[in-house]
Amino acid sequence: MVSCRCAVLPHPAGVVPRRRQHLPAQAFCGAERRRRRRLVSFEAPPRCHKMYVPGFGEGSPEKKAAISLLNFFNYLAVRIVLAQLESYNREAYVELKEFTSRNSVNDADSFCKNLIRESPRHKALAMRILEVRSAYMKNDFEWDNLKKLSFKMVDEANIKLMRDYVLETSHIEDDE
Repeated sequence: MVSCRCAVLPHPAGVVPRRRQHLPAQAFCGAERRRRRRLVSFEAPPRCHKMYVPGFGEGSPEKKAAISLLNFFNYLAVRIVLAQLESYNREAYVELKEFTSRNSVNDADSFCKNLIRESPRHKALAMRILEVRSAYMKNDFEWDNLKKLSFKMVDEANIKLMRDYVLETSHIEDDE
C-alpha cells in the first residue's frame, strides 16, 4: 500500500476528475503504434485528499504512533517475561527486575541494547523479551479492537468537550 503525503486541501467542487493525457501517435505505425499508445496514454494519479500534518519531516504521524507502539509492546514483553520468571526462575527474575530499575523501559531499542550488553545471562533475557514482544504483537494484540476503541474514545471525548463548553457558555442547566 502506497502512502500519500500530499499537502492538498479538498477541492471546492468535490472530487477532482482524472485527466487523460495522450501524445500524438501518428509517428508510430501498426503494432508499434498500439504498443506506444498504451505506454504514452495514462491517467493522472488521483489527488490526495488527506490532511497535511506539519512538523513530521522525519516521518509520518503513523510512524510516530508505530514507534510508540513498539515501546509499549516492549514494556508489555518485559512485564510478561518478569511474570514468567517469577514463577520458575527467581534468580533471573531478580536480575531483570534490578536491571529495569536502573534502565528505562520507555525506549525499547536502548533498553534491549543495554540488556544484551549487560552479561551473557542478560543477553538470553533480552532475546526472550524480543521473542515475546514480536509474538504478542503478531498473535495476541487485538488490532481491530484498538481501531474501534480509538474511534469511540475520540468521538466520546469530542462530544464531552463540546457538550461541556456549550453548557458552560450557554448557562443551560445540566439535566443529569
